[in-house]
Parts: sequence; structure tokens; C-alpha cells
Amino acid sequence: MNLPTWITLSRLLGVPIVLVALLDPTDIRRWISVVAFVIFAGTDWLDGYLARKLNQVTELGKFLDPLVDKLLVMAPLMALVGLGEVPAWGVFLILARELTISGWRVNPTFQQGKVPGAGIWGKAKTVVQIIAIALLLAPLSGVWQTAGIILFWVALVLTWVSGLLYLLPAKSS
Repeated sequence: MNLPTWITLSRLLGVPIVLVALLDPTDIRRWISVVAFVIFAGTDWLDGYLARKLNQVTELGKFLDPLVDKLLVMAPLMALVGLGEVPAWGVFLILARELTISGWRVNPTFQQGKVPGAGIWGKAKTVVQIIAIALLLAPLSGVWQTAGIILFWVALVLTWVSGLLYLLPAKSS
């Protein structure tokens, strides 16, 4: 395994930190969850940058990166459901799309042994999800909480749009 793949796997360390901080969601613990989530989510950019810069893009990295992203995103979303801050059905729709695309990615019938990387819509979806989750985790009120909820719904729409575009056959040039 190369450095970018290790960085990808390091994102998994963020999941228990965020979840444990939210077991007793005091303001300070919520800020801890925000900081941990943002730092670990930021490694998504770092591992991709290094993989391209060092010419270390691998099939394993292309497989692990979105899988680890999904775990890092779904954990706080499920915690937010438990805290009553986002609806379970909205998180379910995100999870359903993520599982569908993950299954599609690893199905050799469709991919002929190659794992396609994320497209621009998938990357946009990830960025909006990260911003929405960070805002929703933070102990903020008023306009910031409203922005977090709005971005949650935007993320849900982008999640489905990117999923549908991923499943559509590529047009020949």
C-alpha cells in the first residue's frame, strides 16, 4: 500500500471520534466532532492530490476512497438522526444511493475489473455533504442551523443526481 492509500484509511479514525463526541453532545463535544470531522474529511482531498502528484493512483485506492468517504459521512448523519436533527428517511435515501453505487462499482460484470473514479457531480456531492454535516454538528443556531438543513437537502439531491449520472451509460464521442 502506498501513502495516499494509508491516508485514505486514516479517515476511518474520524468515525469513532465523531461518534463518541456525540454520545453526550455538549457544546464542547459537538465542536470536537466538527473539528475531527473536518480534519478527517480534508484528507479526502489530500489523498487524491498525492495519488495524482506522486503517480500513485491505484485500483485499491479508487475502491477504498469512496467506501471510506461513505463511512465518514454516514456515521455523523446517523448520529444526527439520533439527535433528531435530520430526518431518518432523508439519511436512508442517501444511504440507499451510496450502497447502490458501491455495489455497481465493484460488480465485475459492469466494470470489467476497473473501478471508475468519482466524477464532478460525485465530488460536488461530497463537498456539500461535508459542509452540511459540519454545520449540523456545530452547536450553532439561527441562520447557521438553517443553512445546515438547506445544505443537507441540497446534498441529498446532489447525491441522487450524481448517482443517476453515474449509472447512465457514457455517451460515445
